[in-house]
Amino acid sequence: MFSNSDAAAPTAPWAEALRPKTLDAVMGQSHLLGSGKPLRLAFESGRPHSMILWGPPGVGKTTLARLTASAFKYEFIALSAVFSGVKDIRDAMAQAEQNLSQGKKTILFVDEIHRFNKGQQDGLLPFVESGLVVFIGATTENPSFELNSALLSRAQVYVLQALSDDELRQLFKRAHASLLPHLQFDDAAVEVLVGYADGDARRLLNLLEQTDTAARARALQTVDAPFVKNALVAPGRRFDKGGENFYDQISALHKSVRGSNPDAALYWLCRMLDGGADPRYLSRRIVRMAWEDIALADPRAMQIANDAATTYERLGSPEGELALAQAVIYLAVAAKSNAGYKAYKLAKAFVKQDKSREVPVHLRNAPTQLMKELGYGHAYRYAHDEPQAYAAGETYLPDDMPAPAWYQPVPRGLEAKIAEKMARLRQLDDDARTAPPST
Repeated sequence: MFSNSDAAAPTAPWAEALRPKTLDAVMGQSHLLGSGKPLRLAFESGRPHSMILWGPPGVGKTTLARLTASAFKYEFIALSAVFSGVKDIRDAMAQAEQNLSQGKKTILFVDEIHRFNKGQQDGLLPFVESGLVVFIGATTENPSFELNSALLSRAQVYVLQALSDDELRQLFKRAHASLLPHLQFDDAAVEVLVGYADGDARRLLNLLEQTDTAARARALQTVDAPFVKNALVAPGRRFDKGGENFYDQISALHKSVRGSNPDAALYWLCRMLDGGADPRYLSRRIVRMAWEDIALADPRAMQIANDAATTYERLGSPEGELALAQAVIYLAVAAKSNAGYKAYKLAKAFVKQDKSREVPVHLRNAPTQLMKELGYGHAYRYAHDEPQAYAAGETYLPDDMPAPAWYQPVPRGLEAKIAEKMARLRQLDDDARTAPPST
């Protein structure tokens, strides 16, 4: 039984209880905190500076901000951009003014800084510029997309990385020794926990706390992999719908298809589905891949991509996701060509900057007698009445426009045969233009 006083005093989560108290205790980020590395040098300089800490969740952004305040003996004011507004910024600055009047300097830490709008970010600038506060922002989003250039120019950006599996295993040993000496974990259980943590230290500690609760309920002293899998819900892989991770992963999927690697394409497709990406969005991108990177080299690819999208609409998840996977495999192994895509872009760019050229008279429609009298359609050669159904030597571009040769089929798949046909037709044109006039 718990007393009323126990109930009124919640226990801090393990992630908070094990938050590092010194720089050397921070797990990971050796590229920033190792000897001679940027953040280590910043701490050793004795002069804190404004910074943006950019990285995935659970890699130590808040910890580093707190350690900065502790190392330099600054007051620490923390705001969350999720819950704070301009009033909170003003209140924080008033507190910083009061601190300064008492001879104390202040670090202002804003978590999820990308959630502040432009006005709120601009509201920070005068205080950062005046030196009233040293500003530290934490974000999981690319600062170059989410933060004002004025704020970015006043802060050094440090990129934090997800913890490696080895670093997570070290963190597990630290947590086990400190908080779980009563439990034994077999190696397979540790690997499951490390895999579930997915580079996130806070997630690993939360998973360990949940495992401990479940083990106590079952009065277990040894934890194995099956118990962990039954007791915990496997979290999705690291993913942010609409954020940089999202666009990085769709880029990786597209490039894996273009690079003819079906296993890599399947991996990124499954990563995105596992992370919660909308399969309808993925189906649209798959159709785009078919048209952009395969096109006429294998026209079946477009049909398969469209059929997969239709199948998903009919079956939904999870059954319809198999159709998307099959389409991704086919696209990855299909012959590749971007000749049509390149030709379209060249033609589009040419038309955008070119003058308005007239349609040649022989190609114009002549639905009225007047138009016929003006020569519209005169001397037009009907291809089906010509040998091989091809009007050799005929012109179809504006009279004053040289042949641009935008479309250059590649020597792969169906386009290899298209290239052969085009070469034969060009030869017929050349023969027709050099033949003596008929008498």
